[in-house]
Amino acid sequence: MSQPTPNPHPILPDNPEYLPIHTRNYEVRAFKVSDTEILLWGAVRDDKPAGMYVMDDPEPLTIHHMVVQLRVSFPMMEIIEASAELKEFPHHECPGIGIKYKQLVGLSIARGFTHKVRELFGGPRGCTHTTALLQAMGPVAIQCGWSMRVLKMTELAASGAPKPEFTPESREMAFKSNLNTCHIWDEDGEHVRTIRAGGDIGAPLSVTKRLIKLGRDPDEWNRIRG
Repeated sequence: MSQPTPNPHPILPDNPEYLPIHTRNYEVRAFKVSDTEILLWGAVRDDKPAGMYVMDDPEPLTIHHMVVQLRVSFPMMEIIEASAELKEFPHHECPGIGIKYKQLVGLSIARGFTHKVRELFGGPRGCTHTTALLQAMGPVAIQCGWSMRVLKMTELAASGAPKPEFTPESREMAFKSNLNTCHIWDEDGEHVRTIRAGGDIGAPLSVTKRLIKLGRDPDEWNRIRG
């Protein structure tokens, strides 16, 4: 499998006012394997600035680098395969914990995932950095659910097939994994009430802004994928 392409645009800029002492980077990428499977690929890396730990060293020093791969069933969002690899670590004994993360197999990544990860791998039961990475990967899986549905709607539009009619049950299933995950998705909130009533919550704001920037109709999203 090819390596992830590095992001040339860091999220945070340098701060020239202060001396940098540590950088932690997370990257999580997701791939559609099939209509019923998603691959999540995550990494965390801790770097110390050049010359901090090794005097006169011209390059940053990587202290931690952990990689996790999860294969997840869709739409059930259950982990069907898991692996954790410690690529860079401070102690010889560190990599031995990697095999324990196979205990992820069978877990739902949609509901109660963060709690279960802490229960299985928190503290001395796991690797602090690998466990933190897993907790960053869980929300990405939820985002993948939306991506998988968008891809399906795009395929249907390209084929000329009519958009499927949403029943109350299918509408509920579409956002079930988001329910109560944040204030927008409060099960008693306006956003969820609108969806349950069959109302239109519109396209994501980033989509609307991009369509306008491209000089295209903001309603394009709804016509194809609404």
